[in-house]
Amino acid sequence: MADDAQHEHTFDSVDAGASLSYPMQCSALRKNGFVLIKGRPCKIVDMSTSKTGKHGHAKVHLVAIDIFTGKKLEELCPSTHNMDVPNVSRREFQLLDISDDGFLSLMNDDGDTKDDVKMPDGEIGDKIKRLFKEEEKDTNVIILTSMGEETAVEAKEAPKQ
Repeated sequence: MADDAQHEHTFDSVDAGASLSYPMQCSALRKNGFVLIKGRPCKIVDMSTSKTGKHGHAKVHLVAIDIFTGKKLEELCPSTHNMDVPNVSRREFQLLDISDDGFLSLMNDDGDTKDDVKMPDGEIGDKIKRLFKEEEKDTNVIILTSMGEETAVEAKEAPKQ
């Protein structure tokens, strides 16, 4: 009889195969919406349209901030062209611990844990440390996920049960 151990498989859960982005016509994009510029997910902070010229289409000028790095990016495209819009998800997790190497140990509402989000630098990282370590409060962290990347964007005191 063959060894049963070779027939046992463990499958890790993965993304459902949903696309990371979807197309949208430039003229349909809106301020505070999301757009992909140079392959980076960005939030639109300013946009303007120019009139149709003698030779061509109306142009849309986008100014956007990369949601992960905070860098400002600009794009100019004809209003009839399509641009990719990233699928962005925003989820709240309970903070369980902060590891010595700077990773957050998080738990979602279903009780599943997540240990692969790095402590952000700057103001948000300081706020997470202050709430969790110094004030010893139950802390919830908001995680933004897009294009296979994720980062902590906000921290707040968890509501009392």
